[in-house]
Amino acid sequence: MTFLQLLLIAIVQGITEFLPISSSGHLILIPYLTDFPDQGPLIDVAVHVGSLLAIMVYFFKDVAMLARGGFASIGIGKAPAARQLFWWIALGTIPAVVFGLSIKLGLFNGIATSMFGITIVDDDLMSSIRFTDLIAFNLIFYGILLGLADHFGREQKRFEDMTWRDGLIVGIAQALAIIPGTSRSGVTMTAARALGYNRFESARFSFLLSIPAVAGAGILIVPEIFEAGSTLAMEALIAGVLTFIAAFLTMAFLMNFLKKASMLVFVLYRIAMGIALLTFF
Repeated sequence: MTFLQLLLIAIVQGITEFLPISSSGHLILIPYLTDFPDQGPLIDVAVHVGSLLAIMVYFFKDVAMLARGGFASIGIGKAPAARQLFWWIALGTIPAVVFGLSIKLGLFNGIATSMFGITIVDDDLMSSIRFTDLIAFNLIFYGILLGLADHFGREQKRFEDMTWRDGLIVGIAQALAIIPGTSRSGVTMTAARALGYNRFESARFSFLLSIPAVAGAGILIVPEIFEAGSTLAMEALIAGVLTFIAAFLTMAFLMNFLKKASMLVFVLYRIAMGIALLTFF
């Protein structure tokens, strides 16, 4: 892979991972819209790990609080509030883990084939026109849901007000983001806004909830990095570092943007992109 391709992938991932417009949908489309070959799952995970590190640096205080909660859960230290938030985040991670393993084991293939005419884990899926239709549909559908939740949702809760119910509901929403075009940040912000979290806190909730899921994906890919050879491993490292920079800057922009503006611009972008995909593909 050339440096230009790695840079493009990193910028696309760094921007779209945190803006509610679907990072996976944009990454999947890069081979369609350029002459670059598909970057493969190793690079995809590397850029997601870069995004994860950006979250941990930007929300360092929150991450440290959750870490204290984790230690308190095994009897190291006393931090009841942090321990409770730690467990609610852990609870919210379970649906994504269950859904991800179900896809990995092929349990959803029959459903996907009957509903969309595709097989989720089929190697030929990337070349399927039906797959771009699925991305387009999810961009539009979940974009409209985001707009409705942002317009009608109350603004009365903070991250510290999280309950087990809120953690589970947003976690179930996060599991849906395994399907490209949905947007993990978008669907979790939608759920959080519907539950009464303000825009800033919805984004904060969304990003912190992503830490276990993205970390788990990164850990699972470590053996492949060592088996990939020095060249591919170096490409993954470069992509991860570039993504970290792009993601950190994007996150800083988004968190400031949501303090004074609605999510309408992201809703309109999703709808426009979905229509464009249906038109040109």
